[in-house]
Amino acid sequence: MTTHTAAQASSFGLGEHSTTTLRLASGNGPVCRTVLKASPRDAEPSEIPIIDISGISKSLAERLKVAGQVRDAATNNGFFYIKNHGIPSKVTDDAYRACLDFFRQSREVKDRANSERSKHFNGYKPPGSQRLNPFESIDLRETFSWTYDPRFDPAIDDPSAIPHIAQHLRCEDYHWEATANIPHLKEAVVAYWRSCLAVARDLVKIFALSLELSEDFFAAKFTYPDAALALNYYPPIPCSKSPGSPEEQLSIGSHTDFQLFTMLWQDDNGGLQVLNRQGQWINAKPIPGSFVVNIADYMQRITNDRYVSTVHRAQNLSGNERVSMPFFFGFNLNESCGVLDSCVAEGQEKKYEEISCIEWVRKRVAAMHKTEAL
Repeated sequence: MTTHTAAQASSFGLGEHSTTTLRLASGNGPVCRTVLKASPRDAEPSEIPIIDISGISKSLAERLKVAGQVRDAATNNGFFYIKNHGIPSKVTDDAYRACLDFFRQSREVKDRANSERSKHFNGYKPPGSQRLNPFESIDLRETFSWTYDPRFDPAIDDPSAIPHIAQHLRCEDYHWEATANIPHLKEAVVAYWRSCLAVARDLVKIFALSLELSEDFFAAKFTYPDAALALNYYPPIPCSKSPGSPEEQLSIGSHTDFQLFTMLWQDDNGGLQVLNRQGQWINAKPIPGSFVVNIADYMQRITNDRYVSTVHRAQNLSGNERVSMPFFFGFNLNESCGVLDSCVAEGQEKKYEEISCIEWVRKRVAAMHKTEAL
């Protein structure tokens, strides 16, 4: 990282703190962010607001009210909490316990589900196998992940009758067969995924309303969505050395997500940090009963940068093991989308060309599984 002087930082509108330049990967190649060399602080409610989404199942007027709050958050730091989302605590609790049962096993047992033997990166990713930011430390985490499978989607009556999109689906049973020694893992994880999927489908309608579109505007684009789940296990970081330097140990490196949006359940240990518009790392502390939602890169593209895909990372300094369960949601992989006309004001131009979802995802996924430093 490049370090700037206090005078330079002031000229950037960042006060009297010295700064560094954070480099990170993106779908368009390496990008940079100016970051304050200051300890992370807790987010203010205005920076990461709490939105009550119980209104999404009520009248159009109530849905428009929620959409307005989502618009405000999406154009600010691109992060917000949702409460009254309808996902029972038993669903999240069961998935959390199943996660711990899996990750607390021996490495030998977990490796039976190693994603290297998967056709689609499904399954277990051991320590040292992930480096989300090639300019920072290797992630200090383990992950169990899987991608959209229509056999578990309650909205699909006959998975065998799926049309041409079937070539883009990444279905397999390998990771479930390899974890059959914990029979409740599949049951708990699928129940959690289904619950998130139902909320995500409602949120897409809210996002459409927030962009002054009809709430069914995107309906044809997420019939078989790119709805993936990652179960992340973060051991405690022994100590944080060289804060702000490439040697600083992170649980997961600085990055942006790459589809439409992400819904995250996190345990009460904390560690999620968001880079706000002033270049300050802020803590997205756990709020019981809530999910964190953040805008991802594809959403930023199609809104012509109106909605913000914000850099974030995780650093587990709690002294305890930590679990997070992010659910990533995007359009069908056979779909494409350009900049929305409603997001181009008079006198503005569209900043991005239309790109297919599968091409965009491939760009990011390939880089995500490389552990070499740059």
